[in-house]
Amino acid sequence: MPWLITKYLVTAAVVVVVSEVARRSDRLGALVAALPLVTVLALAWMHAEGQPTDKLARHAWYTFFYVVPTLPMFLAFPSLLARWGFWPALGVSAVLTVVCFGLFGLAVRPFGVSLW
Repeated sequence: MPWLITKYLVTAAVVVVVSEVARRSDRLGALVAALPLVTVLALAWMHAEGQPTDKLARHAWYTFFYVVPTLPMFLAFPSLLARWGFWPALGVSAVLTVVCFGLFGLAVRPFGVSLW
């Protein structure tokens, strides 16, 4: 149980640090948010818990393929935000991301990558 609490506290601290840095500086906050901190933490926790190296490698491999279809959201959200406001822009961006996941999953399937 102490291990689980430690994981929660460290992971939550990363989110708080990102939001605090972003509050002070848009560019630095975006840089910190763009770092693969969650993936690095997940890999570190998995390693510390004794997961096999092939599982760690697969996690990193699939993370790459799941990041790519999220990128259009970061282009669409600023434009939608100016026109529609926060919640509608966020909602449409989320739907766009789901659509991009589906299309990207179909696009990479012929190359032997199965995302679902």
